[in-house]
Amino acid sequence: MSDVVPVAGGQHRLPIIEAAIGLTARSGWSAVTMGRLAESVGVSRQTVYNELGSKNALADAMVSHELDRFLSAVGRAFERHPDDLVEAVYDAVRSVLELADDNVLLRAIASATHGADMELLPMLTTRAGMLLTQAKAMLTDRVLAYGPDLTPDQVTAAIDLLVRTTLSHVMQPSDTPARTADALAWVAARVLGSPVTPRLRHG
Repeated sequence: MSDVVPVAGGQHRLPIIEAAIGLTARSGWSAVTMGRLAESVGVSRQTVYNELGSKNALADAMVSHELDRFLSAVGRAFERHPDDLVEAVYDAVRSVLELADDNVLLRAIASATHGADMELLPMLTTRAGMLLTQAKAMLTDRVLAYGPDLTPDQVTAAIDLLVRTTLSHVMQPSDTPARTADALAWVAARVLGSPVTPRLRHG
């Protein structure tokens, strides 16, 4: 079978991906087979192959699906606060951390570092680099739209700091999503030169 993932896919593509994520979280990546997915979704094995192409392509689709959810959460947060950059940052960080807190695929991959399945880790590493690039590009464009008193290079540096810090909290949380988002919004206000520096809500 080819490793090429169908671009659009049919009506069963998303249920298959979601079933694979759930099975990976419960039993590990090695337990995921096209036959088990077919049984779970109620389709034939050939339908699973037709939708995803191969197990490697399925892994890529699973990780892409979860990372797309993160980027969408950030985009929606900024859309909710078109006139308040700091509030948009708070909302975006909190949304991402809350999503990560309930992300079965990330939990399954994190557990693999302790001696379980290792197959998915290279896939996550590759996609994490893409997520970093995409998130920084999207956020730079959005932040510049608020007209901060910074050069584009300064905005890029600030975004890089915020994105990397947020991702570190995704993989190793040190506080609740709300309190972490609060702290990073305060940092963003100082770094991005907000005329009004917010107080820490949970200080």
